[in-house]
Amino acid sequence: MASTPAKKRKGKYSLSELKTLGHQLLSSRSHINNLPLLLSFISPSSPPHYALESLLSLQSFFTPLLPQLPPSSSSSSKPSARQNSAEDPEFIYWTWLRSKFDNFVQSLIDVAVSPKSEDALRDVVLDTIMESVKLGNGGRFQSAIYHKFIHRIVHSSLVVDFLLESLTSKYFKFLDVRYFTYISLEKLSRTLETKDISGKKRIMSLDGDGESQSKESMELSIQKLHYILLHIPPLEASDDHSCHEMWSGSGFSSNEGDSKDHSQPMESKVEQGKTKKSNNNVLSSVNIAKKIKLKFTKAWISFLRLPLPLDVYKEVLVSLDQVVIPHLSNPIMLCDFLTRSYDIGGVISVMALSSLFVLMTQHGLEYPNFYEKLYALLVPSIFMAKHRAKFFQLLDSCLKSPLLPAYLAAAFAKKLSRLTLSVPPSGALIIVALIHNLLRRHPSINCLVHREDGDGITKDESRAQKGFGDNADNFVSSTQMDSGKSGIDPFKDEESNPMKCNAMRSSLWEIDTLRHHYCPPVSRFVLSLENDLTVRAKTTEVAVTDFSSGSYATIFREEIRRRVKQVPLAFYKSTPTSLFSGSDFAGWGFRYEDEEDQNCGDGENTTNSISKEHDQNSAKRPRQQKLSSPSPLS
Repeated sequence: MASTPAKKRKGKYSLSELKTLGHQLLSSRSHINNLPLLLSFISPSSPPHYALESLLSLQSFFTPLLPQLPPSSSSSSKPSARQNSAEDPEFIYWTWLRSKFDNFVQSLIDVAVSPKSEDALRDVVLDTIMESVKLGNGGRFQSAIYHKFIHRIVHSSLVVDFLLESLTSKYFKFLDVRYFTYISLEKLSRTLETKDISGKKRIMSLDGDGESQSKESMELSIQKLHYILLHIPPLEASDDHSCHEMWSGSGFSSNEGDSKDHSQPMESKVEQGKTKKSNNNVLSSVNIAKKIKLKFTKAWISFLRLPLPLDVYKEVLVSLDQVVIPHLSNPIMLCDFLTRSYDIGGVISVMALSSLFVLMTQHGLEYPNFYEKLYALLVPSIFMAKHRAKFFQLLDSCLKSPLLPAYLAAAFAKKLSRLTLSVPPSGALIIVALIHNLLRRHPSINCLVHREDGDGITKDESRAQKGFGDNADNFVSSTQMDSGKSGIDPFKDEESNPMKCNAMRSSLWEIDTLRHHYCPPVSRFVLSLENDLTVRAKTTEVAVTDFSSGSYATIFREEIRRRVKQVPLAFYKSTPTSLFSGSDFAGWGFRYEDEEDQNCGDGENTTNSISKEHDQNSAKRPRQQKLSSPSPLS
């Protein structure tokens, strides 16, 4: 009777007959041959309802038998015992069941990672796999099945989809699942690193298609590893037992950790009184936190050694200071990765700055060329970068130390001042705020301040009397600029070394041009630099965070909210006849091409006569006004 179903083909069974086979398997051992037949229906090519029916029958069959199943043949450590029991029919039966259970788990994993499977079926398959992980090792966490499952997910052709989302949302809240996930990810990262090294060695023997496919599969696996690492919740420091909930009932054995006792779980071993139980629970929580942090560190360090794709690289740098560094056992281990990223330049350096700043300020990292690299990042494109807000906040923090040399503070102030000539208005606001704080924190660089009165004559003596002291003699005279002559600025804008840029010999004349900026908020805000910033009791630092994320949109929104008391009006005593007057462009002539005025003079008299005549005849001849070609400069 047991052999009759086996003679029929797989495609000949109806769903009702499949249910009958499952009931027969559960009812008697005499129908054990139904097991491989039901197992054949669990495949990506089977109809979903057939696969689901077979899955439910086999799960009901294997669940009560899992504690009695022997270890798999590959993991057994006693070959002599197997040889002695080779003729025992009962041993042969249980060994066969164990092999079928392994086939069952393998079929479930195949269905889970197949792109042909439906999401509803994947959800049931995921729960079945995790139940096998929970019960497949005598009540302990079956790490072999779980590692195989994670390995297939990472190396499958599926992108981050429903399966990974379900795994992270349902099971990453359990502590032992997180623990063994970190172990699996570390192993996978090491495997991918080895494959990358070996792939580089035989890159010359690969054709173009094989090389591109290998690269795409590697990048997809790295993206999945990153997704899983980011979605594992960190272990919070709490005494609440709910934070240490286990998926398997007895926790995980300490042979995966650091303890010498291989037979006890990580919770308290004996209950000999309330006080001792409480102490054991606290100790267990501390041990759990140490083990989780150690595996967390190994998983992330192994992952960061991989050749990360550019998009993953940027995401890692953005989240490193808040998601990774606080939970590492030794954050200084990231110094090599971050210094290499900081040396790349551009956007990558901006993103690495935040984490590098944390290591320098909180973990004692010394980076001699830090300010030189930071100075090189000050380019116009940084004011339109995506992460500019965080960068300018960190820039302000890095320049806050009173031990900063005067030449370095002056170099940053002058470099920022020069950037005002080429940045948008939102960038000019940030620069004014940064220079305001620099001048207030470092009085020794106030010699760079460039101010002038209405008649164009600088007043160094009056500045000295108002509190600038000995630095008043170092102010750069502005009379050359007012007289129309081109001044010589000793500052070297192209110099990458702040020590050699001659900033201390220059002045912040670029800031003076902002007083006539076309954007009203900039021209108003720059007036704050006219205060005597050396008097620290009467001045305060500007919050860079208020301006660091500014844009045209934010400036416009702020302007329309302002209540303007006095509105400037365009008023002319007489109607203007041209956009520019003759005095604005010396050597250029503006005249009418009219037969009646062919003998008009040149210079200022010509312009005046044309204006008078145009005032009388503007209504009659509105379209006869033309500009002549520019005459040669005299």
